[in-house]
Parts: sequence; C-alpha cells; structure tokens
Amino acid sequence: MSEKIIKLPDVGEGVAQAELVEWHVDIGDIVREDMVLAAVMTDKATVEIPSPVEGEVTWRHGGIGDMIPVGTTILKIRTSGEGGGEEPEIELPAERPRQPASEPKPAPAAEPPKPPQELAAPKPVAASAPKAGAAAYGAPRAGGERPLAPPAVRLRAKETGVDLRQVTGTGPAGRITHEDLDAFLNRESGAGAATGLVPDKSVQEIRIVGLRRRIAEKMALAASRIPHITYVEEVDMTALEELRGRLNGNLKPGRPKLTILPFLMRAMVKAIAEQPGINAHFDDEAGVVRQFGGVHIGIAAQTPAGLVVPVVKHAEARDVFDCAREVVRLSEAAKNGTAQREELTGSTITISSLGAMGGIVSTPVINHPEVAIVGVNKLAIRPHWDGTQFTPRKMMNLSSSFDHRVIDGWDAATFVQRLKALLETPALIFVSE
Repeated sequence: MSEKIIKLPDVGEGVAQAELVEWHVDIGDIVREDMVLAAVMTDKATVEIPSPVEGEVTWRHGGIGDMIPVGTTILKIRTSGEGGGEEPEIELPAERPRQPASEPKPAPAAEPPKPPQELAAPKPVAASAPKAGAAAYGAPRAGGERPLAPPAVRLRAKETGVDLRQVTGTGPAGRITHEDLDAFLNRESGAGAATGLVPDKSVQEIRIVGLRRRIAEKMALAASRIPHITYVEEVDMTALEELRGRLNGNLKPGRPKLTILPFLMRAMVKAIAEQPGINAHFDDEAGVVRQFGGVHIGIAAQTPAGLVVPVVKHAEARDVFDCAREVVRLSEAAKNGTAQREELTGSTITISSLGAMGGIVSTPVINHPEVAIVGVNKLAIRPHWDGTQFTPRKMMNLSSSFDHRVIDGWDAATFVQRLKALLETPALIFVSE
C-alpha cells in the first residue's frame, strides 16, 4: 500500500491561490483515475482537479470558500501500489492555519444538570396555574431583564425563534419551563389557524463563495470608486425590427438568427469612432485614461452560477452576422462553464441586457475599470406622437451609465443620442464612412 498526495496545481499564469468552490469526494470514498476530485475558481474560470490514481481518499484539506495557495496539499489517496513514498507536504502560511478535515471535531460540552430545586419542585396546582392566554402571556419582561430558564429550554427557544422575554414562566421564581414554552408556541400557531397563515421564523445562512463572491467584490469595487452618471433615452425600434424580421426571414445557410444585440454592437462601434474616450479604461491610481483602438464589447450574461461577462473581441472588424455568431458561441460557453479565461476578460465597454425582463429603466453598474456601460431595456409597443396623431410604435429605452470622473454629462448624452439616431435609422449602421 502507498499514499498519493494531491496538491493544488498551478491553475493559471501568475495565479498564486485559488478559491475552493466544490468537493466531489469525501474521506473514505473510492475514486477512479481521472475522476473529478474538486473544483477551484480564479478570475471567473472554474478548474476541475482530476485524480491521477485509483484508490481511497484518506485525508482532505480546506472548506468551501477557502483560498488555497498553489502547491498546497489538498488530498491524500491510499493506493494498492507499493513503494513510492509520500511527497513532502506544503503547509499553509502560519497566519492562516487550517485544521485537516479528517481530525475529529471536539465534542460539545455536556449540558449542565438542572438545579435540584427545579427537579423536585411540584407542579403548581390548578388554582394557582395561570389561565391560557392570561398570566402565561402577560406583560413582556422589561428590556434588559434576563428571563429565568434552564439551558435546555433556552436551546429549544433559540431553535424555534422564540424570545423568552415574551414568555412568563410558571416555575419557581418565575422560571420558564418546557410547558410554558409549549403553551406559548401553541398560542402562536393558533393565532394563524383562523386564517391559515403561520409565521415563518426560519433563517437560512448562505455563504457567498465562488463566482457570487467574485461578483460581489466587483460590484463593491465599482460602486465605491466610480461616481456613476446614468442617462436614459427612449428609442423607436420599429424600423430596425422590420429590417431584422426581413433578414431573419431570408437567412442563408450557416448564418445565425439576428437579435437586437448585433445591431447595437455595430451602432456602438460607429458611435465610439466619433467619441473614442468612451471606449477606455480609467486607471485612477495612476491617473491615466487608456483609450483602445479595438472595441471589445462585454456581454453581461446570466448563468446558473451567476453573472459572467464574455467578451466579443474586435467588434469593429465584425459585421452584424459575425457579431451574432460570436455572441451565441460565447453565451453558450459561459452557461455550460467551458468559457476560457481570455474569453471572459479584456472588455473595453459592456452591454447589460435582461431581454424581455429588462424593465423600463435600469441603472447598470460600470464594469471596472471601464468608463461606460450600455443598458438595454425591454421592447414594447407604446403610443408615439408623430406630430399629428398617436401611432403604435415599438419602443425601447437605453439606460447607460458613465464614469463621471472622466466622462462629462454632455459627452454621455452625445454618445447615447448617436446610438439612438443609428438604431432609429438602421441603414446608417451599414453605411461605410
């Protein structure tokens, strides 16, 4: 018999640690070669760690959400082979000690025995017992007054979400008993019995790990460092929708179906050519704005694991069909978790769209360190005044946010108005200048 040590491999260039987001095995499990043991995440890319051998898991290290340095031993597998010896184990830094999962947890302290006087105390006679709904539910205890109750009653009250200050005890010196707690709970449930509505006092704690933690950190960074200005404008999409319908009705083999996004992407390319400062990153620590010639458009996409932003690189070199094809490819890769790291980074401006659930107005958060984001709201038929009468038109709002440190309100409005003009007259999108 021998033991194989599994260490966290180098999961990417320049990555010193990764977040443990999933265990696929437990101690005592029998694993096969190439079977997935765990999954770690870095820079929104999830990496699965396969088993190099067949055997039994005897030890594992780290809990979900822990940051594990590259090279740290995370698993030990007992194999049927002979010899080989153990590889030297890499310990975690002293300032972040870890307890191996195989070590038993200390047993909880035994509950202290009840005081003898409570065990021997006779039950109160009927004459002195409070009537239901009367003394047992009298005035709540004053703030700061500690209710008298044995540990078992306190534990049960905590598990059921009962504030013992609201319960009047019938035991010696007003001590709260299990019977008092039962009566209080029965009264609480009875209050909702007449209507069929019962209060739900459950609390579920959900640890923020993996992609959700990355999103939280990114949003906090953007909100704390970028002063947003949001500009909303309505766009008449009737002509573009008619053009889109015609193009989709005469698709050539191999061409993808067109949504609104490819037209918006091409409109953004043309508007950015007139205002290159919109297609930029702001390095506020260095005090430098970096304008990019290439337009790399991030498409915020919802996946089962959370929000990710796959990036369509060099939209300026793609037509509407090529933009549509790349959006479909990247969206599918993001949703099934196969997107590569380089496909999720490098955006210079972002589109945020919730499709039919886009609402009327939104306030999109800028994807730091970019300086602009274009939000797409839902398309709906609305009455539109044409100068003589109201006519039904297909309208859509654009809600766009800008970094007010480097983008003035006038420049933001100019950019959005240019998008509006291009989308309302879609033939301009295809005109080469």
